[in-house]
Amino acid sequence: MLTLDLSKTASFLPEGYLQDYQARLEKAASMLANHNGPGSDFTGWVTLPRDYDKEEFARIQAAAKKIQQQSQVLVVIGIGGSYLGARAVIELLRSPMYNLKKKDTPDIFFTGNGLSTDALLELIEMIGDRDFSVNVISKSGTTTEPAVAFRIFKGMLEKKYGKEGARERIYATTDKARGALKGLADSEGYEEFVVPDEVGGRYSVLTAVGLLPIAVSGIDITALMAGARQAMEELSVPGLDNPAWQYAATRNAMDKSGKTVEMLAGYEPCFRFFAEWWKQLYGESEGKDGKGLLPASLEYTADLHSMGQYIQDGQRLMLETVVAFEPKGEFIIPDDPENIDGLNFLSGKPLSFVAEKAMRGVILAHVDGGVPNVLIQLPAISENSVGYLIYFFEYVCGLSGYLLEVNPFNQPGVEAYKKNMFALLGKPGYEELKAELEAKL
Repeated sequence: MLTLDLSKTASFLPEGYLQDYQARLEKAASMLANHNGPGSDFTGWVTLPRDYDKEEFARIQAAAKKIQQQSQVLVVIGIGGSYLGARAVIELLRSPMYNLKKKDTPDIFFTGNGLSTDALLELIEMIGDRDFSVNVISKSGTTTEPAVAFRIFKGMLEKKYGKEGARERIYATTDKARGALKGLADSEGYEEFVVPDEVGGRYSVLTAVGLLPIAVSGIDITALMAGARQAMEELSVPGLDNPAWQYAATRNAMDKSGKTVEMLAGYEPCFRFFAEWWKQLYGESEGKDGKGLLPASLEYTADLHSMGQYIQDGQRLMLETVVAFEPKGEFIIPDDPENIDGLNFLSGKPLSFVAEKAMRGVILAHVDGGVPNVLIQLPAISENSVGYLIYFFEYVCGLSGYLLEVNPFNQPGVEAYKKNMFALLGKPGYEELKAELEAKL
């Protein structure tokens, strides 16, 4: 389903580099398959497309139908991996303008991923007096941003529907056994879904974390999982012809050659938030011990008119990875009898033909300018192709982390800002750190 073109990286890397990586790739793939590498407690995603909880999957589908029937709006509360994957898939498969489209499914708003007062007030205004439900997603229930948001929207539901009515409109995706949100959901009787212990947040889009809001939008989550399972089966076959092995080795070799940034570029506007999910996946997995390519994202061709100059002539820091889908439909460019814009040489040609030549021209220009290019091509955007791409990037990320010799499944650096924030907010137990930090302000 996925085609990987590495031909525009050849001039930047030594001949035979893939063969040099074979033993390390075999070891990395074995650690993922056997769950015995660093962070192995969080490698449940490796076989998730086959081994997911079928009973919970059916409950997700039933809950999605219930939300569609009872609500005009679903508010999804979560941060990081608790919202990025769902939003990425909904925008890619349904539209970045999903909430503005005529449809028979609820509007879906994501909140709890920041602390903006203005954004919160705007969301409350946009919900207005419409019927709404809430899907709160948090393993602990104590992460500041989503916990504050849940306080607010839980209160709104209880005021609007009463405690009994609110109970029927709150869906908690949380730890299966412990935590503040688990305790509250048990005591209040909310319908619960599980954040699996063995799947970290940034790998959780194919669990209830992502699947419930995705299903509410009308996306066929069975087909999404089928695409991911196809990827799982195909990419588990060892060998240097495996595209995941090739991509992981190429990224690592580029890193060692002095490239420090990987730019993920897409030519579809609906791909933008998928790239945001990809940035967390790779940034949080690889950015440790002074290692890892910095993940950045670009939307072409728009960003060629803002970032194109730097990409072409700036510091030679970059590896560029382009993701291209076949178009789902076609549009023929009309003729202009006056030829005012001088583009009649394109009259009668499909717009996709122009897009394809633009993409090829950009790749050639960037390679000539010193930016190696990886091209990932897929069929038209569909549940199957998106499920396949999700798993492909997850699997490559696991391999890449092990090639870097880091634990790709933890995130120790994320805790630093949280400690400082708690101290400055006056959380009990942080008094000494608060005094130390305030002296620096």
